[in-house]
Amino acid sequence: MKKKWSLLMLVFAMSALLAACGGADATEKYTVATDNNFVPFEFMNEETGEMDGFDMDLIRAIADEAGFEVEIESMKFDGVVSGMQSGRYDIGIAGMTITEERAETIDFSDPYYDAGLMIAVSEDNTDIQSEDDLAGKRVGTRSGTTSETYIQDNHPDAELITFPGIVEAYMDLEAGRLDAVMYDVPNVQYYVANDGAGLKTVGDILQGEQYGIAFPQDSELVEDVNEALQTLIDNGTYDDIYEEWFGERKYGTESSE
Repeated sequence: MKKKWSLLMLVFAMSALLAACGGADATEKYTVATDNNFVPFEFMNEETGEMDGFDMDLIRAIADEAGFEVEIESMKFDGVVSGMQSGRYDIGIAGMTITEERAETIDFSDPYYDAGLMIAVSEDNTDIQSEDDLAGKRVGTRSGTTSETYIQDNHPDAELITFPGIVEAYMDLEAGRLDAVMYDVPNVQYYVANDGAGLKTVGDILQGEQYGIAFPQDSELVEDVNEALQTLIDNGTYDDIYEEWFGERKYGTESSE
């Protein structure tokens, strides 16, 4: 009986040792929530079947630098915000503007991208030269975004029309169902340059904004991500990623340097 008991204890001890060794070598994996279509920050690459874009390259580089792995889950933008608020996901990166309202329910990293809002109209539109000309016009944007809030607060005389995705707004603008679209600068510029048939940008960049990586409140990951982000900025990796997607650096984050 004693021999059997001793053998059993030895088996338990070896199992515990193996489990401990396995845990020490295992790399922590975190779930990253992202927008399903915010070109060029995040979008589905049809050739590879994986999420691609500036944000995707950046969060993967941050993960490598910080020593953890990431599992990407794409969804509509509103799902990213609510996923952070509920703690369903560990990290959120989706071209998300840091705002006081959002910061009341979720945590943010240091800013990683300086942005703003911009207006797009049809090339033959001469009525809208800037935001001063939006009164009485049909202005489209994406629901749940800072551009929606900006239009509501600053242009109550405009007819605001929101869409679940910004591409639908651009398509309505091209079809003549909208007079203008207001949205984040890099997305507007990218769409007009690459996909927008007969569109142009007008006016100045509006409402300086900064994007941040989001976390559930009191997340222990914030400090590690900030340290990794700063390292990427210092060693030039951030600039390499930026130039791949935007060319010469005009925007970006200077606040962390």
